[in-house]
Amino acid sequence: MDMSLEVILLPVSDVDRAKEFYQDKVGFHVDLDGEVMEGVRIVQLTPPGSGCSIALVDGLRVPTGTPQPGTYHGLQLCVTDAKAAYDELTGRGLDISEPVRFAPQDGATFMYFKDPDGNGWAIQEYKRRETEPLHKVLADLAARGE
Repeated sequence: MDMSLEVILLPVSDVDRAKEFYQDKVGFHVDLDGEVMEGVRIVQLTPPGSGCSIALVDGLRVPTGTPQPGTYHGLQLCVTDAKAAYDELTGRGLDISEPVRFAPQDGATFMYFKDPDGNGWAIQEYKRRETEPLHKVLADLAARGE
């Protein structure tokens, strides 16, 4: 059985403020913004090049428990050039830490930011993705039956 992680419900206190933040400062694409059932609005946004989206939700109660705004930490994005990403994001007005290289190998450079509610994100530089995009790696694995 295949499973894919495609959407993460992100708890926020103000959907409009969060939508503006993720669209304008982080550069996510707005895929959906509407009432999906009476009294429930969902704004789904996807990072450029990603197969996974975030959903900002107003009015939905989750049977397993509704998470509180600002409680998500460890969400992670990957880029092929941390310096270029830092320049672009700070140019949009995002308050983000400067890239820090923790070790010499690829994948060991990180920078961090929080959304207006305090949900914490990391951005990892993974240069290998420039020549080996994740969608291609996964397609190749699937074609080989792995």
